[in-house]
Amino acid sequence: MKRIALATGSMLCAAGSLWVSTAVAAETYPSRPVRLIIPYSAGGAADVVTRIWAQKLPELLGQQIVIDNRTGAGGLIGTEIAAKSTPDGYTLMASGTPLVIVPHLYRKTPYDPMRDFMPIMQYGAQPYALTVHPSLGVSTVQQLIDLAKKQPGQINIASSGNGGAQHLFGALFVSMAKLKMVHVPYKGSGPARADLLSGQVKVGCLGITSVINQHKAGQLRIIGVTSATRSPAIPDVPAIGETVKGYEATLWTGLLAPSGTPQAAIQRIHADLTKVLARPDIQSAFKRVGNDLVSTDPKSFAEVIRADYKKWGDVVREINLKIG
Repeated sequence: MKRIALATGSMLCAAGSLWVSTAVAAETYPSRPVRLIIPYSAGGAADVVTRIWAQKLPELLGQQIVIDNRTGAGGLIGTEIAAKSTPDGYTLMASGTPLVIVPHLYRKTPYDPMRDFMPIMQYGAQPYALTVHPSLGVSTVQQLIDLAKKQPGQINIASSGNGGAQHLFGALFVSMAKLKMVHVPYKGSGPARADLLSGQVKVGCLGITSVINQHKAGQLRIIGVTSATRSPAIPDVPAIGETVKGYEATLWTGLLAPSGTPQAAIQRIHADLTKVLARPDIQSAFKRVGNDLVSTDPKSFAEVIRADYKKWGDVVREINLKIG
């Protein structure tokens, strides 16, 4: 996906500013534990991949990382807390793609993803799996497209809920393939997968790790992954973009700080995290949970955020979705 360069706002400051606050310059950062807010539930995709490196970072940082899961309202609660925290380098936030999706779903949100945060690094990219029940009788993305065009509005597609990444990743596929399918939202990935396994719904856009065992056992069939290229976890499965040209959707995970955080803190965290992510044991752990490890600089991460904010805003408007 072509990235859109960022020219204004706090993200540019995060990427290129040389300003260092007197407070941080006067001390050796960090001099006390660092709080890491995760605005999603423990055990979720963003939480799991973040804890992999958060357990090792203190070895280089010299201070503990205190993880604080602040869940609720699709990440709104924890994100607002992080945005309003003192920008001194001692509060960070591990967030994901919902950071740029949620503002399009509500008439008013208590944060602006570009204005209120400074990107430090994107470290994870997790594709989803376009998955079908074997009874549907399709084995490829093209076969699903052909069948859906023959049966417009008759094939359903499950997701973990309205406005979530699964919903929008599926909606983008339906839009780009010019299909008419019925979205069936569930209250979480577990119920969606259960009904897909039973054949109650025939198609789902779900996390790879949640369906890979059933795929290997023949209970479900993964016909495409949402990333631009094939996933190392299931290299025999094509990317959806091999059939639907230009399609790409990944659930990124990254580290951010409240706007105004000193560059001394940003640079130290980025440098130490880069070293941690280069460790073979960390790379193996990412692979085990179905996450592609990436390691970006702040400017590149800013461009990802800016581009995805526009991309998912366009999708939300196309499907005319508002939650609150």
